[in-house]
This record gives sequence, C-alpha cells and structure tokens, in this order.
Amino acid sequence: MFGRFLKVNDTCSACGEALHHHRADDFPPYIVVTIVGHLVLGGFMMTEMLVTLSNWQHLAIWVPITIAGSIALMQPVKGGVVGLQWALRMHGFGGHEDRPEDELPSQDRT
Repeated sequence: MFGRFLKVNDTCSACGEALHHHRADDFPPYIVVTIVGHLVLGGFMMTEMLVTLSNWQHLAIWVPITIAGSIALMQPVKGGVVGLQWALRMHGFGGHEDRPEDELPSQDRT
C-alpha cells in the first residue's frame, strides 16, 4: 500500500484499486498520539508506583519509548484509516466526487 514510509501508492499493486484520492489528513497522528499517550502514561505511573526514579531517568526511559512507539504505529494506523475510507466509500472510493452532504441554508437577515 505504501511507496515510502507514509506515501500511499497511486494504485494497489494487487487489485489495481485507485488509492491516490484518499484523504487521511491528520486523523492517523491523532489516533497514534492517543494510543501511545495512554500506554506511556500508564507505564510511567506503574513504574513510579513500583520504583523511585529521578526525572532524568524517567526521561531516558519514556522519551525513546514514546518516539519509537509513535514511529512504529504511524504506518499501520494510516493504512487502517485509508482502509476505513475504502470500506465506507469515502473520498472518491465510492465512484463519485466528494460533496458536502449537510449544506446549511443561507441565513439572509436583511
């Protein structure tokens, strides 16, 4: 699915499905921040309950885990978001152009 780390190929190499029109935007990083944040915070709190460490020791442990976890999860989460868009026929996957479904009526107050 990916040509580079986060660059989605224009088409699927297995079935030929067009993937160039997906719009994952900022949703994958939000999901990754939520997952990694919960895991790191839980790990930090559990470590703090069991062992007394200095701030520098916590930084030496949790900063690399946070960075590695974020990098490791970014590609699978982005693939999942693109797959979700495909499954729900969003952003061009349904064979039609995107259009606003909920247009608000004009508020002419003259």
